[in-house]
Amino acid sequence: MYQNLEECILDLERHGHLVRIREEVDPYLEMAAIHLKMYEAGGPALLFENVKGSKFRAVSNLFGTIERSKFIFRSTWQAAENIIAMRNDPMKALKQPFKNIENGFAALKALPAKKSTSMPVTAQEISITDLPLIQSWPMDGGAFVTLPQIYSEDPDKPGIMNSNLGMYRVQLTGNEYEVNKEIGLHYQIHRGIGVHQAKATKMGMPLKVSCFVGGPPAHTLSAVMPLPEGLSEITFAGLLSGRRFHYSYIDGYCVSNDADFVITGDIYPGDTKPEGPFGDHLGYYSLIHPFPVMKVKKVYAKPNAIWPFTVVGRPPQEDTSFGQLIHELTGDAIKQEIPGVKEVHAVDAAGVHPLLFAIGSERYTPYQQVKQPTEMLTIANRILGTGQLSLAKYLFITAEENRPLTTHDEVDFMTYILERIDLHRDVHFYTNTTIDTLDYSGTGLNSGSKVVLAAYGDQKRELCKEVPDELKDLREFENARLIMPGVVSIQGPAFTDYACAQQQLQNLCDAIQARGPIPSCPMIILCDDSTFMSASLQNFLWATFTRSNPSHDIYGVNSYYENKHWGCDNLIIDARTKPHQAPPLVPDPTVEKNIERLFVKGASLGGIL
Repeated sequence: MYQNLEECILDLERHGHLVRIREEVDPYLEMAAIHLKMYEAGGPALLFENVKGSKFRAVSNLFGTIERSKFIFRSTWQAAENIIAMRNDPMKALKQPFKNIENGFAALKALPAKKSTSMPVTAQEISITDLPLIQSWPMDGGAFVTLPQIYSEDPDKPGIMNSNLGMYRVQLTGNEYEVNKEIGLHYQIHRGIGVHQAKATKMGMPLKVSCFVGGPPAHTLSAVMPLPEGLSEITFAGLLSGRRFHYSYIDGYCVSNDADFVITGDIYPGDTKPEGPFGDHLGYYSLIHPFPVMKVKKVYAKPNAIWPFTVVGRPPQEDTSFGQLIHELTGDAIKQEIPGVKEVHAVDAAGVHPLLFAIGSERYTPYQQVKQPTEMLTIANRILGTGQLSLAKYLFITAEENRPLTTHDEVDFMTYILERIDLHRDVHFYTNTTIDTLDYSGTGLNSGSKVVLAAYGDQKRELCKEVPDELKDLREFENARLIMPGVVSIQGPAFTDYACAQQQLQNLCDAIQARGPIPSCPMIILCDDSTFMSASLQNFLWATFTRSNPSHDIYGVNSYYENKHWGCDNLIIDARTKPHQAPPLVPDPTVEKNIERLFVKGASLGGIL
């Protein structure tokens, strides 16, 4: 397996998975624009050999397809899968001891190895401004590290086996950061580094942090893996790379001897500076907020170091492949953690955290003739209280009966739920709670609401396959279009404020109710552009669930409260753009035109697409 990033790049090139870009390319927007074009076309990885303003090369789109990702990890994939399965079910090792000897050897090789010699990454000490300062989107606050491995240790129990390796974006330039002396660390709630920083702050001491960039691709993937309890990211990095994680300590900071670059520094208690904006995975900019500032101690680079990067934007993007890899590697982990769960799918097209689909079980009351959600409501609470899943806003959950289901066929799954949901009984809100830091549909940073739509039992309705007449030619609301069976989008006036919105939605609900019941259309989406909303399933999933806050933006035809429970005849989601929401990511047309030079005949990318 690869001992470093360059070995991986050369292997990919030999097998036709990578192309070199010889021409000088500007890290300001151009490199990102080229990457986005190549990713969208399902193209190869890209090695930028001539980065304007830096002597270092850069590589992107390494994980751009699931096939390429599996090719990179082809020799260690099975061993990693086996070890995770053993962590989920230790009894497997006892039941099949001879079969698991091999897993034991793989696990032994995964243990980190401390070395005081052979430290190529410390060959040269450089400055932040020597790095490829890549800015992806026009409104970004500066240059960012997009594939970092942020290392920190538990102040109570220092040492590599009590460390956290996470992927949190790092702002290198811009805003109020003192050039070459300060960088910004943006991490979300529930992250491991937050626990370490909280302990260090309580002890009144700075937290020592190391930012590793590059090294074997397994190290990058390990930084985003949701691992079973007791299996550290550093150990998993060794397991997936097929060799131990090599490290040393310099001035008390852990240094990865395998990395291409290492930035060391300190986060002091209460020390924050404005970070952002940054084009993020929801397809919008995350805006400027105070986040921890890291005082830079040293910046190291190995000889001929290569800077890996990606571009984050409206899904699907390269991090979609990360999600697919994680799902395949972790397998049944969620079943082990939450009994009764068959599947949980964080919907990539909706930006992952806003929307979850889940299949549970329904075993509580088999003796009752009336079928309704019972156990699955307990499961829903477990899902919304588990790790990163707790950041979700919308959870659609059901249980199989009579036929198999998968959450990965989005239309079939939603159709199954909409055919069975009782909107008088099956909509459950959680108000004033936490949502994703990057989601600006809520009431403040990290603040918003959630809703569970749980459906079970016999089919209650046939869903409309075309727009019902009752939804056509409504005053102020026009261009009704079918999105999928049972879901119709309607275009309305621009959103101004919630007081006005409540009156507009009441008028819409009253107008629909006056025309009589429409049981075939349980879900209506109010939007700014129903042609766009209905153009593709991806547009519907993205715009609806990233632009709405359940407590504020869900309305209902003939809605009512009974003993504090809300119900309605037809659910309406106001997915119009709100003034408090972040702007969407829009490429710079001038840059788009400039990069065409690389795709003409005779240029590095000529004939690739």
